[in-house]
Amino acid sequence: MVILFDQFHLPNDVFDIVFATDQQAIAARMLLHEIKRSGGSLGKTEMSMFVKTLHAGTTIEVRDKKDASKSKHIAISYNRRQFYDRVLTPLKSMGLIDYDLYKKKYTPSDRFNASLIAIGALWLEELKRMER
Repeated sequence: MVILFDQFHLPNDVFDIVFATDQQAIAARMLLHEIKRSGGSLGKTEMSMFVKTLHAGTTIEVRDKKDASKSKHIAISYNRRQFYDRVLTPLKSMGLIDYDLYKKKYTPSDRFNASLIAIGALWLEELKRMER
């Protein structure tokens, strides 16, 4: 997945940087909230139930990006396949969420941070090569 960002106008939310659409960012936030609510991990069955709920549609309260004191209720529904393809798969491939094949559990991960640090180190190496 490609992340494009402007270093001078970084949003305060990582999901707004990682995902191209507000709906994807909202669905990712909802997933992380669900993982937190269920003790820090979701099994395959719990993930399936979450995605079914999302597929059926739900109403959530969202704060206005320009004025945090204002909020609005929006209806959100996500097709099961689209959720897995556009939200869960990118979260796993970027290292924001891990899936343990043996325990069959989804958990938040810090590998995203480690990957960004490694990318920064590669850039520093490139700068050193340019100085020679």
